[in-house]
Amino acid sequence: MTRLSVNINKIATLRNARGGNIPDVVKAAVDCQRFGAQGITVHPRPDERHIRYQDVLDLRPVVTTEFNIEGYPGRKFIELVTKVKPEQVTLVPDPPGVLTSNAGWDTVKHKAFLRDVILEFHAHGIRTSIFIETDARMIENAAETGTDRVELYTEAYAKNYPRDRKSAVASFVEAAKVAETAGLGLNAGHDLNLDNLKYFAQNVPGLLEVSIGHALICDALYFGLENTIQLYLNRLRIAE
Repeated sequence: MTRLSVNINKIATLRNARGGNIPDVVKAAVDCQRFGAQGITVHPRPDERHIRYQDVLDLRPVVTTEFNIEGYPGRKFIELVTKVKPEQVTLVPDPPGVLTSNAGWDTVKHKAFLRDVILEFHAHGIRTSIFIETDARMIENAAETGTDRVELYTEAYAKNYPRDRKSAVASFVEAAKVAETAGLGLNAGHDLNLDNLKYFAQNVPGLLEVSIGHALICDALYFGLENTIQLYLNRLRIAE
């Protein structure tokens, strides 16, 4: 079954709105795992507007599933990741100050940079993934960086799903085939939710992992965190 990694950034956003430690980000991660999540994802940004660098350090001892750290590989981020040694690092090309990740890597233009960064992470035994769009050329060039996986940026799928789900998923199906041919593992994330997740997982071959945060945390306000995680896991089970 495709694994579910819960992105807990939004829990940190809520905490930061009032200061203090409510809700407790570390407890939330422990609870997510207890409720069935197979991974925890965080995306620390330079301004620390949600997950803080200290959160990442505090989370490492309690994440017993898979710890996935996303972010732009500036020097401070690289130093944090190599210190924490998560199971996976996902490289995202978002500049400081961007509201949310909104594009995949140009792996032609940035191939040499990505290769150097990936070599450094591999030296510490950390699996790497590159956040990428469905362009076959970008996926093929991603393989040449030495990355282990790519994460498909799924906003376009989520946006078009309500109008024509078959058309919405088509480019992702083809991208998955390109990734498989290139020898890359496949992750996906961004705007996946309870409505569109099952169809995506049913149709995209070789999908190893989805990372879901905003929609899942919003759903938890209505359904509760434990029930929500079970609902997402059920979508993935049905998709098998």
